[in-house]
Amino acid sequence: MTDPRLTLMEAIATRKFVTARYNGNTITLAPHMLFERHGDLVVSAMNPAKARRSDEEPGLGQFKLAGLSSMELLNEHFEPLPSYDGTPPRSDDSLILSV
Repeated sequence: MTDPRLTLMEAIATRKFVTARYNGNTITLAPHMLFERHGDLVVSAMNPAKARRSDEEPGLGQFKLAGLSSMELLNEHFEPLPSYDGTPPRSDDSLILSV
């Protein structure tokens, strides 16, 4: 079994989508950043399947790595969101890797 941290780091470095189980559902994510918050690893990622209003721009959700399972790297690339600036969400978050 592949370490989900390594899968996620490869996805960020190569700008590839991943699939994972989250709250009992399989989701596809475009991971933009991996950071540490209070000792937990967290990924900021866009969920392209998330329902949005027609005038709402896609945004990044935050997912604790411990809550994601069965992570797989897809052979499909994504472009980072135009509004993405690479800054961790909170000043006390520690950046590990970013697109």
